[in-house]
Amino acid sequence: MGAMSASATTTYTAKLTDGPLEGKTLSADFLDSGDPRPTVDIAAPGGKTYVYARTSGQEFESEDSDRPTAVNYRYLTTNFDEA
Repeated sequence: MGAMSASATTTYTAKLTDGPLEGKTLSADFLDSGDPRPTVDIAAPGGKTYVYARTSGQEFESEDSDRPTAVNYRYLTTNFDEA
């Protein structure tokens, strides 16, 4: 088996740039279309889910890469589970 090419990459690093999880990173899966997710939801203790929205900031491994290796996300809101 050969090495996975950049176009076959299935995950990228979501970089959280502000809000309660500022400075944290996590692995995210690309959508079936190959695009980064428009939002990422992060479960937190106490029935909370932090929602972060994609920004235009992206990093690529090289100039000819078709998918980013990292994408910036800004804090959008916190959802609370109603138990």
